[in-house]
Amino acid sequence: MLIIEELIEYSYDILDGKIEACQKHKWVCERFLNDLERANTDDFPYIWDEEKAVKIVEWFTYLRHTKGVLKGKSIELTTWQRFVQCNIFAWVHRDTGYRRFTKAYVQVGRKNTKSQMLSGDGLYELMADGESGSEVYCAATKTDQALIVWREAKIMALNSPEIKKRLKIGRKVLEHEKSYSFMCALSREDNEKGDGFNPQFASIDEYHLHPRDDVYGNIETGMGARTQPLMFIITTAGFDLNKPCYKEYQYCGKILNPDVDINNESYFVMICELDSVDEINDETKWIKPNPILATYPVGLTYLRKQQKEALDRPEKMRTFLTKNMNIWVDQKDNGYMDMSKWRKCEGEIPDLKGKEFYGGIDLSKKIDLTSISFEFPFEDDTYVVMSHSFIPEDTLHEKAHSDKVPYQLWVDQGWITVTPGAVTDYRFIAKYIEDQIKENGWVCKEICFDPFNATQFANEMMDKGFEMVEIRQGVKTLSEPTKNFRESVYQKKVIQDGNPVLNWAISNAVTRQDHNENIMLDKDKSTERIDPIASVINAHVRAMVKEKPKKSVYEERGIRTL
Repeated sequence: MLIIEELIEYSYDILDGKIEACQKHKWVCERFLNDLERANTDDFPYIWDEEKAVKIVEWFTYLRHTKGVLKGKSIELTTWQRFVQCNIFAWVHRDTGYRRFTKAYVQVGRKNTKSQMLSGDGLYELMADGESGSEVYCAATKTDQALIVWREAKIMALNSPEIKKRLKIGRKVLEHEKSYSFMCALSREDNEKGDGFNPQFASIDEYHLHPRDDVYGNIETGMGARTQPLMFIITTAGFDLNKPCYKEYQYCGKILNPDVDINNESYFVMICELDSVDEINDETKWIKPNPILATYPVGLTYLRKQQKEALDRPEKMRTFLTKNMNIWVDQKDNGYMDMSKWRKCEGEIPDLKGKEFYGGIDLSKKIDLTSISFEFPFEDDTYVVMSHSFIPEDTLHEKAHSDKVPYQLWVDQGWITVTPGAVTDYRFIAKYIEDQIKENGWVCKEICFDPFNATQFANEMMDKGFEMVEIRQGVKTLSEPTKNFRESVYQKKVIQDGNPVLNWAISNAVTRQDHNENIMLDKDKSTERIDPIASVINAHVRAMVKEKPKKSVYEERGIRTL
């Protein structure tokens, strides 16, 4: 049987449900079949090269498994692997013969031969694809991660007699002297030394770990002089939706989705995931994110063990979902909020005219983000929450670059106000509060503030007639409100307006806990801004009780303290 016939049959088995697969996997197969129908046309000048398909499949038979029960044996690609490999390497332009796909994104569960594929493809580009002077890089953020794929390739080469005799194998570099080509690891630290490289092939393993897209960007830029380069990204899902991999995942999903008008003919995508968290207890669905691992007894035993640990120990569930079930989960280590539950609270804001609100302020440093929140408590213990932030004009672009977030876009959309100068002018905050009250007919009950850098501001607001409440920043004051606000979100008793700045801040927030299980937001361990959610918690300290505190000596100066 020709390889193309095998892959057509495989695609129909996926679409007909004979092989369990997720929706995005089905879209991949639909894309493949559609491409075959329109091949060699003016709108789609690409053709299938069966010889190249056979070549990449046969290439892997020269390589040896490096671990497990198959260690030392030749690699025989599964049909799923053949589908991925042959799509990438066998589609070519009808006129030039150059490879169609110059970029590939494969998202699949742990232990589904990710490193093996990258290593094998790297060796192929190093010595078998006919390219002279190939530069092959195994890229990652850290050297240890970059070396995983490179070492796998080195061991493959050492264990494969046909390969070993054709390579010069060094401690850090594999060299194919006949074609003047080499293969090495590339970390972000290496990349920062300079961009004078010209990759023919670059693998990016576990892209979800990359905090920034600088490695990706420099590789892509460096490939500009090549006729048929290939950047190959393989990753599992992650748990930080602000990192570049999640944006790449979203874009790749749109490439596949036939109902979205985004087309990228040079980008191959394969995404294998559960369609729903509800499927984690159905073993028959585990093959969706695990097209290899879930097909044999040892693999299923491993997945059952991982599932049991996740069910027995909730702190393990995030890892099980992201690594084994390949589902994106927006929750960091000690993350404060399950972001999927927070997003479910987004809805239309009701008419708040005449309603009382509790304001919360986190002034932070004057050169950073400053935030004000408005929390409206209702008699049924539900809350409407809104937020607004401020940033100094002189630091806007610097902060956008350092924080890697679209501050200018949020300014344009009205979620952030820019204040003139190099520090936040607190007069703008006071005016914003006054304007909101006047324009919307709101009633300010109290304004609750973190006392850091806020004494003068509090006194000025008190002079304007506002009731100011100082919120002490410790677990004794903040633990119960922090827990209560999260519980209210999980019970869907909060209505929020989808403010992207607040969403981002909540996704950044992590907590610390004392020996009595009291918690509070941890500004030291939250590596990104949390000012908007900190201001919400300050407001919630008072909004959740809806009553005045007992008098204290601080009332003599017009400021109450909690």
